[in-house]
Amino acid sequence: MTDRKGELAANLAQVERRITAACTAAGRKREEVTLIVVTKTYPASDVRILSELGVRHVAENRDQDAAPKAAACSDLPLSWHFVGQLQTNKVRSVVGYADVVQSVDRARLVTALSKEAERVGREVGCLIQVALDAGESARGERGGVAPGGIAELAGLVAGAPGLRLGGLMTVAPLTGEYAGQQQAAFERLMDLSTDLRRAHPAANMVSAGMSADLEQAVAAGATHVRVGTAVLGVRPGLG
Repeated sequence: MTDRKGELAANLAQVERRITAACTAAGRKREEVTLIVVTKTYPASDVRILSELGVRHVAENRDQDAAPKAAACSDLPLSWHFVGQLQTNKVRSVVGYADVVQSVDRARLVTALSKEAERVGREVGCLIQVALDAGESARGERGGVAPGGIAELAGLVAGAPGLRLGGLMTVAPLTGEYAGQQQAAFERLMDLSTDLRRAHPAANMVSAGMSADLEQAVAAGATHVRVGTAVLGVRPGLG
């Protein structure tokens, strides 16, 4: 086993132990939580190793990094998630490889994604990114729609050809009433998910929690956690 494969295997095992312990503490089954490994700034060779180690979901937040990496790993049995703020001029590229876009936060983006998904004959899963640091009508600092805008945006996604409404995503906010209150933030997201599922029962995916706060996300009921640093290590600078 190469040094890097051994390092990633050990890190994955530790993250797996954390998720399992969090599920046990919350009275949940381990299979209720899906691990998504965020591979941004790391090379395709790491993605290939992760696939060998059993990882099936990977995420990227920059199209310029993701597109060549996804192409280099197109032979692997992976689901690719796009988790960064997405500009409409990148939609054509992203729809080419992303199975799920977790950062849908405005009507214009829904229109662009739908048009491109239809053009290439793909179905793209969409999560509404919720900004818990926003007012009822504003957007968050790191993207996302305010809670008051979820229903309208979800309706647009649900009615858009080529798109599938999957559920909700959030990033623990750095400002506002939930700053430093990850557990409360994720519980709020679960409440919003319950509301969403009344109108869209199949939209049951809840993506929350990262390396530092995955336990709080699992405790709140998240179905997917997005872990980068705890698996891949501290990221090198982009220069």
